[in-house]
Amino acid sequence: MLIDHSTYLLLKNTIKKDGWLELPSFGNSMYPFIQQGNLCRFVHCQTTLLKKGDVILFYTKTGQLIAHRLVSIKIVKNQRFFQLKGDTNLGFDPLIGEDQILGKLVSVQKKHRIFTPEGCVARFWGKVILTFPALSGILRRYLNRNLQY
Repeated sequence: MLIDHSTYLLLKNTIKKDGWLELPSFGNSMYPFIQQGNLCRFVHCQTTLLKKGDVILFYTKTGQLIAHRLVSIKIVKNQRFFQLKGDTNLGFDPLIGEDQILGKLVSVQKKHRIFTPEGCVARFWGKVILTFPALSGILRRYLNRNLQY
């Protein structure tokens, strides 16, 4: 989703004020955990409490609003940077700073069912996709062949 800087600031203030934000998903970079049209709820979070495997909502320098999985945290010149990646993406996103993070995923609504990242299946999936990065390529090939968006 492409947004301008004013919309980013509005979303950032909303999540801080209300404690949460719900957005529909676009694309398939987090397939199968998050699929096109799923309603994703993000909460305001302290970046110091984020851990590997968390799904983070962030704003890129090109104006995109993206939710991807946290792969690692890097310290460069005493600043924290976050390495993220979509589950079906073959490469990592450019490092992002703490100021680009809007929130952390707490639930995904698929039709009338709600899934949380803390559920057994979601936790298992997060560990598998981080442990076996080759799965991203397999999923990407599957999506390219079978899903039409």
